[in-house]
Amino acid sequence: MTIVAYVPDLMDRSKVASAAPGVTFARTTAELMTAAADASVIVVDLSRPGVLDALPALRASVPASARIIGFGSHVEREVLEMARAAGCDDVLARSAFFSHLAELLNEA
Repeated sequence: MTIVAYVPDLMDRSKVASAAPGVTFARTTAELMTAAADASVIVVDLSRPGVLDALPALRASVPASARIIGFGSHVEREVLEMARAAGCDDVLARSAFFSHLAELLNEA
């Protein structure tokens, strides 16, 4: 399984790396588009500028079997809904994402 993540926050990044050894981290949304070309799981922090805009192109450029998981603030319901509409397979509040991260990755 190939996991690519756009998670700029260092604390969040360490949690993802702990649950998914070998994960590739993208530093920008442009780098994410390139790195995710052959990924089976893509994780994105929806609170970052440009992520929502990049999701439709990302969805179109990765294999249909690739799973895109987005996480963000539970109070930003509109952002979470927009992410789902833009191509995220799973959209979770930050707390739920990190509570169930290992399970989410095992389901992929």
